Amino acid sequence: MTLIIFFGRALNYFRPTKNFMSAVVTVTFNPSIDKSIIVAGLIPEKKLHCSAPVLEPGGGGINVARGIERLGTPVSAIFFSGGYHGRLLTELLTKEKINCIPIETSNLTRENWVITEESGNRQYRFVMPGTMIHESEWKQCLVQLDSIDGIKFIVVSGSMPEGFPSDIFQNLRLIASRKKAKLIVDSSGDGLMKAVQSGVFMIKPSINEFNLLRQTLQLTNHSLAAAAEEVILKKYCEVVVVSMGEAGALLVTKDMQLQIKAPSVKKMSTVGAGDSMVAGIVHSLINNKTIEDAVRFGVACGTAATKNAGTALFRPEDAYQLYKEMQGGLVNDSEEKIFLKI
Repeated sequence: MTLIIFFGRALNYFRPTKNFMSAVVTVTFNPSIDKSIIVAGLIPEKKLHCSAPVLEPGGGGINVARGIERLGTPVSAIFFSGGYHGRLLTELLTKEKINCIPIETSNLTRENWVITEESGNRQYRFVMPGTMIHESEWKQCLVQLDSIDGIKFIVVSGSMPEGFPSDIFQNLRLIASRKKAKLIVDSSGDGLMKAVQSGVFMIKPSINEFNLLRQTLQLTNHSLAAAAEEVILKKYCEVVVVSMGEAGALLVTKDMQLQIKAPSVKKMSTVGAGDSMVAGIVHSLINNKTIEDAVRFGVACGTAATKNAGTALFRPEDAYQLYKEMQGGLVNDSEEKIFLKI
């Protein structure tokens, strides 16, 4: 048995199943199997013939890990895995060469559906409730994370399931602080609120998520940029990146307020665009790019993801081409090698 103390509480754990080094670790509390199909049209009370379903691993942190890996940066993914769906999730991620650290749960991992209607080019997203996580399971997650050496970035992305403890982000921040790692959070609602109250390096909310956050925090500034700056001045975080869909992203630090516009593309699906943005940002930061360049490349990755149908993430070649266009073509060979690890 291993004894670890979090916030003055002694907790008994089994020893971690893996001890190794990883510069980037993602944590997904609410993973899923994402299934996407195409139908000619949605007609009630009729038998609808669908395309063969495409199965992909899903959930915020898992998608971030997949994006980082396809850009050439090694990454480890901690996630909760229950039953057949959990085993399938691990199998799919292993095929993508993700270093998996599944935490077994007693409840079945959820599945989500994305249905694309050809007749109107409309997309319908059916998101199932998250799996409840028990105390012994989230404690094991913390132990696994704490056992990894050499961490530079911890990325917590996605919604929070029922039963998550109120101090989970305090524990995550404590681990990050002890390892001198930067904690990045892309969540919503109560999860995002708990994260900023604990203090993190960066948050990446959407406009709607950020507006809900500033209402909850009772921020006095009305403009988006000023409110984001207030979040930083109150030491909730060091960097705010607000994803703005087709408008790109707003980057705010204590020294900078910058809107980075997204390039224009033919949009097929928005699924995974935010996770792709985070992947591009983290990949760039781990390769010592500035925060401005990192967010610009993140916007390129997020935009590239919208070019693909269903739940597919971005293609690296699309992301790099869009980034190059955003830079006015002023990208040299060495930068290309850094961004795509060629």
